[in-house]
Amino acid sequence: HVVAYDFGIKQNILRRLVAVGCRVTVVPALTSAEEVLSLNPDGVFLSNGPGDPAPLQVEAANIRKLFGKKPIFGICLGHQVLGLALGGRTYKLKFGHRGGNHPVINKATGKVEITAHNHGFAVDPNSLKSSDVELTHWNLNDDTLEGLRHRNMPLLSVQYHPEASPGPHDSYYLFDDFRKMMEDWRTNRNA
Repeated sequence: HVVAYDFGIKQNILRRLVAVGCRVTVVPALTSAEEVLSLNPDGVFLSNGPGDPAPLQVEAANIRKLFGKKPIFGICLGHQVLGLALGGRTYKLKFGHRGGNHPVINKATGKVEITAHNHGFAVDPNSLKSSDVELTHWNLNDDTLEGLRHRNMPLLSVQYHPEASPGPHDSYYLFDDFRKMMEDWRTNRNA
C-alpha cells in the first residue's frame, strides 16, 4: 500500500506503481504526516508537479516527519521536496530540462539511461550532507544532480520521469526498487 502525495501527479505514475503490484491511495499535497501514517502505508510516494520548490516548506516539514517511519520515493518536484526535507537547497536552472533523450548516468551501475525531463529547478548537491546522502544520478549534459538515496533510511528520488509514456523506459526499474525497499522495510521491521 503506497500513499502518494499529489503535487500534480501524472496518471502514468499511478499506472507504474500499480504495474509493480502496489495499491495506491492519493492524498493532497498538504496532508499531514500523521494523517499519512494513520493510513498505514508500506511506503510514501512524492509526485511530480509544477513550479518553484523553495516555497514548499510545509510539505518538506511533513515529509521530514516521515523519515525513518516509511520508505519514501520521489520523482521530479517530489525529488526537490525530499531534497528540501533533507536540509538541502534548490536553485533555478539557467536552461530548464525539457523533453526526452536526456542522458543520465547511474553512478551505482555506470549505465547511461535515456530519460524524459520537464523541470526548471534542481537540488543543489553541495547543500546535502554527503555523510547522509548518496548522490546516485547525474545529468551528462550539464552535470546537474538527477537522483539520490539516503545512506541510512529508505529514501530515494530522481529528478527526471522514469514513468514517461510513451518512453523512454530505461528507468522503469526504479519502481521495482521502491517495491523492494518497501518489502525489505516490512521484513526488517517485523524481524
